[in-house]
Amino acid sequence: MRPELFRAGEMTRKGKKMKNTMKEVVVVKPHHTEVREVPVPVPGDDEVLIQMKAAGVCGSDHHIYHGANPCSTYPRIPGHENAGIVAKAGKNVTNVKEGDHVIVDLIHTCGECYQCRIGRKNVCEKVMVRGSGMDGGWREYFTAPAKEVYRIDDSVSWEDAALVEPYAIGAHCTARGRVVSEDIVLILGAGTIGAIILQTCKAKGCKTVICCDISDSSLERAKEYGADHVINTKKENLAEAVQKITEGHGVTIAFDSACFPGSLTMIMRPGIVCNAGRVVPLGFCTKPEEITQAMINQRELDIIGTRMSCYKFEPTIACMEKKQFNTEGIATTFISFSQIDKVFEYMDNPDPSVKKMVIMF
Repeated sequence: MRPELFRAGEMTRKGKKMKNTMKEVVVVKPHHTEVREVPVPVPGDDEVLIQMKAAGVCGSDHHIYHGANPCSTYPRIPGHENAGIVAKAGKNVTNVKEGDHVIVDLIHTCGECYQCRIGRKNVCEKVMVRGSGMDGGWREYFTAPAKEVYRIDDSVSWEDAALVEPYAIGAHCTARGRVVSEDIVLILGAGTIGAIILQTCKAKGCKTVICCDISDSSLERAKEYGADHVINTKKENLAEAVQKITEGHGVTIAFDSACFPGSLTMIMRPGIVCNAGRVVPLGFCTKPEEITQAMINQRELDIIGTRMSCYKFEPTIACMEKKQFNTEGIATTFISFSQIDKVFEYMDNPDPSVKKMVIMF
């Protein structure tokens, strides 16, 4: 059934005239994008219409554009790190109201399957992810079920609001990894998610956090966020460096946020993770790894999967409102939606100084 559309000149309850058309960005197929002018949709009784204000650009958005995201279908509107204002609310909506600043969850779930019933909705049997399996937020307006929308105080800037989703990933993966203050942590990959995991581990009281990367600038940034040790794996042997830092014991938990072919094998080699340690891979790399049963069972390692986040938006928003995160420098490049082509230019021609982009509306 075709969704109802706003009539030209319709007024909101606050007396502001609504636009009746909007722009959206569509990845029609890998490396082929279009900006389309389409009608503004009307929310259903249990939905809200969101006027977008900021959208983070994730690595998975790069993969969608390049045709390397195994979870994406086409044509697709990217964007799952979405922050905006409630422009209109359906008649049954009670958790938010028109004018509220909100964050939109990236997942749409059934609420009925085994996974949803046990509190693991992020791996719901019918999960749909905004920006990959269903259309995301790279458009001026979109509708979402009110239950997938969370209010955020308007004291939080839009630039920071767009970072709630990646910080929720940090909260989720460290919870999955059972991080405690006694842990000695290794983070492979000091990009956006690696830097956020670092901050999350330090907030949990971890005294030793080691960050690894091949970029000196990323490692310098990690030091600013509290890394106790940094290792440039182009210049140093990872296992030897870890053994020296840990006095021969190895780390108790390792996060693979680099997610390149062979990265999981790299951190599972002897000398890096200690006996009874934990390994948490975050990526969706589809190429085979060189991992044997002996690499796992000789040390009785826990290999812990993690995907997106689950029930972490509201606690992450609370932390963001209390200014508990150091968001300075997490996003480095802010691009107006009217200049969306620049986002794809950076995807085609990566610039090492562009650590993370945020689209501003």
